[in-house]
Amino acid sequence: QVQLVESGGGLVQPGGSLKLSCAASTSIFRFNVMAWYRQSPGEQRELVATITRGGITNYADSARGRFTVSRDVAKNTVYLQMNSLKPEDSAGYYCNADLPNPIGGLLRYWGQGTQVTVSS
Repeated sequence: QVQLVESGGGLVQPGGSLKLSCAASTSIFRFNVMAWYRQSPGEQRELVATITRGGITNYADSARGRFTVSRDVAKNTVYLQMNSLKPEDSAGYYCNADLPNPIGGLLRYWGQGTQVTVSS
């Protein structure tokens, strides 16, 4: 059983920064891709950033240039550094990782989420 635990959310003023962490209970090299999503009340969950096993990163347009996804393999942890935060970045942020399901498809794992609120 894979567990993902996010931390690092909080209240920050517009223009501020936060660094989110996602600690996995297993080697993050098991996953082809790890991702950060976010979701606001009444909205669909939105992909924010991804990092592959090979370290290749990708970002949503809303995050590119302000957010950076990184990892510490020794700590089995993925990070999301968020700079120049805007009120519209306020959301629950969720870590995701998928594994192949032996019977087909994917096993999707999610953390419990960490709340980010950007407000003055």
